[in-house]
Amino acid sequence: MRIIRLLGAAGLVVAGLVVPSGATQATAAPPCTNAELHASYHRTDAGMSHRYGRIVLKNVSGHACRTGGYGGLSYVGGGDGTQIGAPADRVPGRVRSIVVRPGEKVVSAVSETVASVYPRRECRPAHVDGFRVYIPNETRSQYVEHPTTGCRNRRVHLLSHKAYRRP
Repeated sequence: MRIIRLLGAAGLVVAGLVVPSGATQATAAPPCTNAELHASYHRTDAGMSHRYGRIVLKNVSGHACRTGGYGGLSYVGGGDGTQIGAPADRVPGRVRSIVVRPGEKVVSAVSETVASVYPRRECRPAHVDGFRVYIPNETRSQYVEHPTTGCRNRRVHLLSHKAYRRP
């Protein structure tokens, strides 16, 4: 198989197919796993019964990996990782494949509704220890400390998050 590099925005011609420049870089990097990405949470703002922040995934490995899209996010508590309430809703948006080099980060914007806006009877308040974070396409989670109050009622949706993107 012969690969010919074209100059300009056309990209690569591989066996007669045009592949946009940068696409080979994204597909060449292996998918990110928990071993490569470390999750953390950073508060950014608050107002009108909402708190805002972002889940940050930092590549702590010595090589590039590929991620993107949505992960999973939920509150956990009880000192044992028991899920509290409904998992985070996904805010519709553009999903991209992102190559994350060593030391680089990707972020997911998070919005939290304050539990006290719901009647106690409906919410059934519970202490939250933190977040359970699933990076995209990973089946094991990471724990991120974030004490707050959640609702035990799974019909009350306090969390929402966006697809991962570059900061």
